[in-house]
Amino acid sequence: MAASKKTAAKENAPDKGNGAHPPVPDFTKDQELRAFRDMLLIRRFEEKAGQLYGMGAIGGFCHLYIGQEAIVVGMQMALKDGDQVITGYRDHGHMLACGMDAKGVMAELTGRHGGYSKGKGGSMHMFSKEKNFFGGHGIVGAQVSLGTGLAFANRYRGNDNVSLAYFGDGASNQGQVYESFNMAELWKLPVVYVIENNRYAMGTSVLRSSAQTDFSKRGISFNIPGEQIDGMDVRAVKAAGDKAVAWCRAGKGPFILEMQTYRYRGHSMSDPAKYRTREEVDKVRNDQDPIEQVRNRLLALKMTEQDLKAVDAEVREIVNGAAEFAQHDSEPDASELYTDVYR
Repeated sequence: MAASKKTAAKENAPDKGNGAHPPVPDFTKDQELRAFRDMLLIRRFEEKAGQLYGMGAIGGFCHLYIGQEAIVVGMQMALKDGDQVITGYRDHGHMLACGMDAKGVMAELTGRHGGYSKGKGGSMHMFSKEKNFFGGHGIVGAQVSLGTGLAFANRYRGNDNVSLAYFGDGASNQGQVYESFNMAELWKLPVVYVIENNRYAMGTSVLRSSAQTDFSKRGISFNIPGEQIDGMDVRAVKAAGDKAVAWCRAGKGPFILEMQTYRYRGHSMSDPAKYRTREEVDKVRNDQDPIEQVRNRLLALKMTEQDLKAVDAEVREIVNGAAEFAQHDSEPDASELYTDVYR
């Protein structure tokens, strides 16, 4: 039994890019530095959120994005003002990449009035019209239909905005996903479906749960093009995002991007992740970590360790400030139970 588990884990590890993915364009030094900072902000924020959860300051569910940072940062680099983002419940990284304030996100996690949903939404339900972030959503796959609706609104209004609908390998098997695919292709809607394939959904390997494990092919029956991307390389993500977004802006309809990635923590903070080996997790972290890849390239571009430590110190200051605010801001008044229900 132990041997079969190790074999499955080995087969289930993400692609390392050894011939499976084409070469990607290099980043400029400024692009590398931006990607490094943005991914590091997400990593440090999620580490702090995990600490606060362990202390009991965050209740309910908490799904961390540690390991997957390159996807949302790379895709955000391909967008313009007006483009929209919607995702599921592993959503903190998406919020930060969209430019939402770390204090407001962390305060929502701790249920404080200064949170983006006034402390009433928690980890899975935040929203910012100002930043065109249309929510984390707790119902598996629900955001795909809503993201398709955002694209329909863009088409109806005649603008050139694109909707990004993020979902995982688990949600990819939901029926509403395929209903959305069908409508999006029929009406040539400007939506990029970003499948964050971290290989385990809630805790079951894709090898056991999906008949078709190449998720880039999920749109074939609807004539929707798709590509598999090394989701651990922010450059590959950005290049794929540029292509998919340009396709949508040209009026050609939807595009599917399967991001092959990996989460280092369990599905949620309550998940011990016993369905995979520690060796598998450590190997991915050591060989493919998205932040370490950028860090090594920056060092090769003559940035010093001191320069990178300064970026880390700046990020830690932001995150520590957010945590401080989130633990001392006031809780919402009981009267807030009756607000924001109907408008």
